[in-house]
Amino acid sequence: MFDNLKYDLNRVLEDDPAARTKLEVFILYPCIHALIAYRIANFLYRHKLFLIARVISQISRFFTGIEIHPGATIGKGLFIDHGMGVVIGETAIIGDNVTIYHGVTLGGTGKDKGKKRHPTVGNNVVIGAGAKVLGSIYVGDGAKIGANSVVLKDVVSQSTAVGAPAKNKIKINCCG
Repeated sequence: MFDNLKYDLNRVLEDDPAARTKLEVFILYPCIHALIAYRIANFLYRHKLFLIARVISQISRFFTGIEIHPGATIGKGLFIDHGMGVVIGETAIIGDNVTIYHGVTLGGTGKDKGKKRHPTVGNNVVIGAGAKVLGSIYVGDGAKIGANSVVLKDVVSQSTAVGAPAKNKIKINCCG
């Protein structure tokens, strides 16, 4: 857990030009508080202590404005910039070094139970403010999702998805 915390603190320092010191990030950044609470709640959730896990996640939500279901799977280096209004659902899977801005939802599309119903987000993905990524879809490694986009279909690796509903804009590297 402490290795993850150290990695998360360093990631914020690398990606946020306003961050000055590890102490400042540890004390003042709600994404760090939400991730600490998530990791505790996730441990309890995996050990079938569902009620106490949910209580911890809801207390964290109250203090940080970030709602992470304890059943979600989150890799290292998640950076939730500004954080307020972020929702990460129970069956969501988030890879390493993902950046999420405020108001993002990684949610389901209905009330289905017992199956994968939230997005899977690859490594090194950036999800813009207010984006809604819904359903059991896959967002490929290195993809970018534009602010306020509504993503209902898979997003190809190394591409950008924008709009409502979002459309993939594939980045083509050309040597002219």
